[in-house]
Amino acid sequence: MGFQTEFNSVCKFKSQQELYELLEYGRGKMVKSGFRVFPTGQKVIAYTPENQAVAIVRIVASIAEINFQGEEVTQVEMELIRPLTDEESRIQTSLAYEMFFGEQA
Repeated sequence: MGFQTEFNSVCKFKSQQELYELLEYGRGKMVKSGFRVFPTGQKVIAYTPENQAVAIVRIVASIAEINFQGEEVTQVEMELIRPLTDEESRIQTSLAYEMFFGEQA
């Protein structure tokens, strides 16, 4: 058992629904498997499940716990700072592939 640190500039959604709620309502949350440390108060880039940069968000809370099924999970709450422009999204996505995700197909 241990904590895994996330990259400070990456907040990748696994669920389109969680991302939709953030973009639609300005606040949202996502659930990640395992205990993870997200930098509360820091601004980060949010990515779609397809690794597309879409917005700048601020991490409001990060709660690591063991759920009722006995799984280690981390809930991350965030607020939308602003969506990225098309050009910003293209550049951030390219940089993320080079730095975090690996080569782009």
